Amino acid sequence: MGSVRRGVILGLVAAMPTQVLADICAQVRPNWSGSEVTALTEAMALFGTPPSLFLIVATALVVRLRSQWGGLAVVFAWAMWTSAVALNGNAQLAQAASEGCVGSPALFLIGVALMCAGTVLYTLPKSTRL
Repeated sequence: MGSVRRGVILGLVAAMPTQVLADICAQVRPNWSGSEVTALTEAMALFGTPPSLFLIVATALVVRLRSQWGGLAVVFAWAMWTSAVALNGNAQLAQAASEGCVGSPALFLIGVALMCAGTVLYTLPKSTRL
């Protein structure tokens, strides 16, 4: 039983966060408070980035003017931005996510998809609306 217990203890010690992982969180999220990042806080952080803020303002302007071509351009820009967010397969981000300082971008992606669908539906020509 002693060798099993020693293996479990060594496994737990190996799984503990190290200085290398702490450096990754300091690089990726310098203002991280130490609490685990949820999908909601990650979505708020992603919606607060400069490209997202610019696209939110552009989407509001397009919806206000009800511009079909503007809607197409904004949806395309959102698609490019979300692709950059979702396909960022950086090894550092994977390690930072395992440490807890980066959350899942799923809620952000769902919010953007709903915004884009609403923009497309709202800017449809009157002749094609039901």
